[in-house]
Amino acid sequence: MTIEVIKGSYAVCKLSALPQIPQTSALLSLTVTDNEISMVCEEGLTPPDCDAEKGFAAMRIADVLDFSLTGILAKISGVLADVKISIFAVSTFDTDYILVKQKKLQLALEALQSSGYSIKQ
Repeated sequence: MTIEVIKGSYAVCKLSALPQIPQTSALLSLTVTDNEISMVCEEGLTPPDCDAEKGFAAMRIADVLDFSLTGILAKISGVLADVKISIFAVSTFDTDYILVKQKKLQLALEALQSSGYSIKQ
């Protein structure tokens, strides 16, 4: 399985209202629940006056994942947990995205590659 690094630095934001959605971004994910509104976006698109955790690097599984597959994120998060890297995961219809702190990206890539994942940068 191939892990692809997405260029840029990302933020995870907690919003009080639905934002205006930017038209261009390599990764933008908006989640609305009955308890909160969260958004993952490029740091430069972080809305003002929101709680935001910045400094994330983003990766995605480069393959389209069938819904019948199991344990994909569990395996990746296990590899990264073994080297003390926490993740923020986002799933889409086709694949999964994994965010780690920028300062841990190289260690994450080395751990994933050592565990048999191909890395595309």
